Amino acid sequence: MKIVHVVGARPNFMKIAPILQAVARAGFAEQKLVHTGQHYDPSMSDVFFTDLGMPRPDIYMGVGSGSHAEQTAKVMLGFEKLCLEERPNLVVVVGDVNSTFACALVAAKLQIRCAHVEAGLRSGDMRMPEEVNRVLTDRMCELLLTPSRDGDENLLREGTPPERIHFVGNVMIDSLLSHLPRAKALGIPEKLDLDPGGYGVLTLHRPSNVDDPVVLGGLLGAVEELQRRIPIVFPVHPRTRKQLETFGFGPRMAAMPGLRLCEPFGYLEFLGLTSQARLVLTDSGGLQEETTAVGIPCLTLRENTERPVTVTEGTNTVVGLDPARIAAEANGILDGGGKHGRIPALWDGKSSERIAALFRR
Repeated sequence: MKIVHVVGARPNFMKIAPILQAVARAGFAEQKLVHTGQHYDPSMSDVFFTDLGMPRPDIYMGVGSGSHAEQTAKVMLGFEKLCLEERPNLVVVVGDVNSTFACALVAAKLQIRCAHVEAGLRSGDMRMPEEVNRVLTDRMCELLLTPSRDGDENLLREGTPPERIHFVGNVMIDSLLSHLPRAKALGIPEKLDLDPGGYGVLTLHRPSNVDDPVVLGGLLGAVEELQRRIPIVFPVHPRTRKQLETFGFGPRMAAMPGLRLCEPFGYLEFLGLTSQARLVLTDSGGLQEETTAVGIPCLTLRENTERPVTVTEGTNTVVGLDPARIAAEANGILDGGGKHGRIPALWDGKSSERIAALFRR
C-alpha cells in the first residue's frame, strides 16, 4: 500500500507528524510526504520538521503565495502530475488550508481514495475561506476522520453516509502530549525574563483581523489596556507584520512597554511559551485546542469558532472583536476567573494509532 501525505501550512505539520510515525510503526505501507509549499517562510515551516522529528518531504512543490485561486490552481497542477507518477492507494489531507482542498479535489477526479483528518468542523460562516475548504473537502473524501463528536453530528446533518465517518479524536493532541515535557524544559519564559504564569500570549494572522485597519486598531486597543497589567508576548506572523507596518501602527505599539514583539517561534518553543502562560488571546483554531489540552484560559478574537468543543468543554471563550469586551474578559481572568474546562473525549494522545489501524483495515 502506498500512502501520500500532504502538508502545506504550519498547522498541518502537527497533525501529519504522529500519523507518519504510527503508520511507520505498523509497517503496512510505503509513505511519501508532500509539502506543497503554501507556507514557504522558514520560520513558518522548515523549523517544524526538526521540532516534530518529521522526515524531510519526499516532494516539495514550492507553490508559494498568490490569490486563493492562483494558489489552489498551482497545487492542483502539481499534485495531479505527482499522483499520476506515484499512483498512491490513499491520499491523506489535514485541516482546512487551500492545499487541503486542492489535493482532495485532484484525488477525487483521479478516483484515488482520500482521507480527511480533522473532518466535520464547522464555523457556519461561509465568508471564511477555511470554511469553504472544510465543507468541500468533506464532500470529496471517502474517509472522514473527526476530532470531536460535533464533527460527526455536522457531517450527518449534511447527509454524509455514516460509514464514511470515523471518530478518532484529535491527532494534534498526540503531538502536544508527546512534546510537552521537552517544550517546558526549554525554559522559554525565563529566557524572555518572564515568570511562568505571569504573562499573556497574543497571536493574530487571519485576514479578517489583520487586513482591516479599523479591526486591527481595535484589537491593539484592547491589548494596550491589558499590557498595563501583565506582559504580552506577541510572536508576529509575517502577514501581520506587513500590515502593521502598512497601517503605521509601529509607533503605537512602541509606546506599549508591556507588549513584546518577536519573530514566530518553532513548535517546541511556542508550546513551551503558551503552556505556561496566564492567558492566550488568538484567532488561531489550533491554539484554541492546545490551550484546552493544557488548561490555559483562551480568548478567541473572532465572532465564531469551528471548534465549539473548546468552548463547551474546554478553556476557550469566543469574545469577538469588541475591544471593551476583550479587555473585560481578559481582566476577569487576571482577577482569578477564566475557564478551567476538561479534556474532550479521545484527546488522549492515541488518535494517530487509531488512524493507522483504520488505514490498515
